[in-house]
Amino acid sequence: MTDLETMRAIYLMAHGGPEALVYRTDIPIPAPRRSEVLIKVRAAGVNNTDINTRVGWYSKGDGDATDASWGGQALSFPRIQGADICGEVVDVGEGADARLIGKRVLVEPCLREANGEPLVSPWYIGSECDGGFADYVTVAARHAYPIDSSLSDAELASFPCSYATAENMLTRAQVSENDTLLITGASGGVGSAAIQLAKARGASVIAVASGAKQQSVLDAGADQALIRGNSLQDALGDNAVDVVIDLVGGQDWPELLNILRPFGRYAVSGAIAGPIVELDLRTLYLKDQRFLGCTVLDEGVFIRLVGLIEQGEVKPLLARSFPLESLSEAQAFFLDKQFTGKLVVDMAL
Repeated sequence: MTDLETMRAIYLMAHGGPEALVYRTDIPIPAPRRSEVLIKVRAAGVNNTDINTRVGWYSKGDGDATDASWGGQALSFPRIQGADICGEVVDVGEGADARLIGKRVLVEPCLREANGEPLVSPWYIGSECDGGFADYVTVAARHAYPIDSSLSDAELASFPCSYATAENMLTRAQVSENDTLLITGASGGVGSAAIQLAKARGASVIAVASGAKQQSVLDAGADQALIRGNSLQDALGDNAVDVVIDLVGGQDWPELLNILRPFGRYAVSGAIAGPIVELDLRTLYLKDQRFLGCTVLDEGVFIRLVGLIEQGEVKPLLARSFPLESLSEAQAFFLDKQFTGKLVVDMAL
């Protein structure tokens, strides 16, 4: 429990550029509701989704942003973003287990309960409700997972969103040791996580990244690295992989289905090169391919990830940490794409 009444936070005031992010020191500390915990945030990861949400990228409308949240509704302002949270439970609401107080926790970013009630459709922390770019955050106790690890708070904050997304994609695609995967955007947070998690399953991994990041994706565990922008079919031939983990989309997308074998699985959870692609339906149905859109985390994905972290099966790829008040700088650094792994806001800086 805290005796303070206000906290630091970054308010997103509206859809727009970095100027829409406002650093405040007078935000009321939230009180945990029924079945919730209050978490003292120690670190929070920076994600592409933070920027997408800020600029209204998720909206499919005509510029009115009435569907710009992850859940397809209008975003409520001001909003505190930040989906990757590592912190310490300092208080609990009615009905929550008081034994959680003092525990270091990771927060599951895909919420099935909020405001003391089960949700009909999942929420995403930092989108439908406030997230971790603040000194304190509340969340349903069921989404706060105690973790026993020697890793730093900043290192742990590099895991929740990216690694859970990657593990969810591998789970949906039923990846096993018998599979060969191609991962696009392999040097980013989700891509580098997918490399490690696929190798933990015993699969073979082909990573696609820029020429400057070839060694970094090999260091992350990839068996082979291909240069982004070069023809995948020329490099691999048709029907070369069992699974495609796609985080990119864009104009070269049709090649992904050509290199995917009959009965192959295509899983997508990003479109940084462009969300509109050209699909030849004959490729899809004549090769009996399966398409898997991956956003909502399947039950069991996050607790499995926590176990892998505790067992040392995956490692943090922490590229750089920033203080809270430098979130705009962190997002600009993120957009330059000159790093591999994750950026994190460290509340101790």
